[in-house]
Amino acid sequence: MIYKSIADRLRLRLNSSDYNIGSPLPGEKTLAQEFGVARMTIRKAVDLLVGWGLVVRRHGSGTFVARKDVHHETTNLTGLVEVLRQQGKEVQSKVLQFEVMPAPPAIASQLRIQIDERIYFSRRVRYVEGKPLMLEDSFMPVKLFRHLSLAHLEGSKFDYIEKECGITISGNIESLTPVLADKQLASYMNLPEHTPLLRITSLSYSDSGEFLNYSVMFRNTSDYQVDYHLRRIHPDEILPHAPEQHGQ
Repeated sequence: MIYKSIADRLRLRLNSSDYNIGSPLPGEKTLAQEFGVARMTIRKAVDLLVGWGLVVRRHGSGTFVARKDVHHETTNLTGLVEVLRQQGKEVQSKVLQFEVMPAPPAIASQLRIQIDERIYFSRRVRYVEGKPLMLEDSFMPVKLFRHLSLAHLEGSKFDYIEKECGITISGNIESLTPVLADKQLASYMNLPEHTPLLRITSLSYSDSGEFLNYSVMFRNTSDYQVDYHLRRIHPDEILPHAPEQHGQ
């Protein structure tokens, strides 16, 4: 449904650095013009944001940011190659599979594109100083990356997206789950079967709200550490004074 898609895009926008707690949202009329939909559709999208606890309506004033999603409050977002380069480590990528394919329903849903729309699928193993660290399956819309090549995947996707395509990566939504390596994973990672691995799903989006890349990664837990800096929102921060906004 279109209002859900608009709500998702607004959610990403609210979690960007452009909005602070207490910042006003544009009015319904402005958002309706931006998205090319009826004001009722915008109202339903904002209703979802209210239901998620991200915004609050003030009668006669407008709608304001109440909080942000905690998974967007990490200190920064950097690619694996960028992080390990900073540590002086050599990173290599071996691409095992690279092809264009129609998007299956589950992937189309993640990337907010049509089912069977053309996407790139790639599978690569990332090595750090010659040792397998991660297996990554990646899905990217062809319409956004017409010139993606094997050479790009052997390097840094972040570099390709931002430096060559001129697209600003605004954030990343991740989900982490512990798993045990099956026979195929163990073979790719050069590990014993049933070795504990960290399964990470990652959805990257641009500053304009487009979904750029969906990845499923398996990382060696004995060699990979995840550090998060999460900012606590105190109750007195939720509804600070904000200027009035009219015109909804």
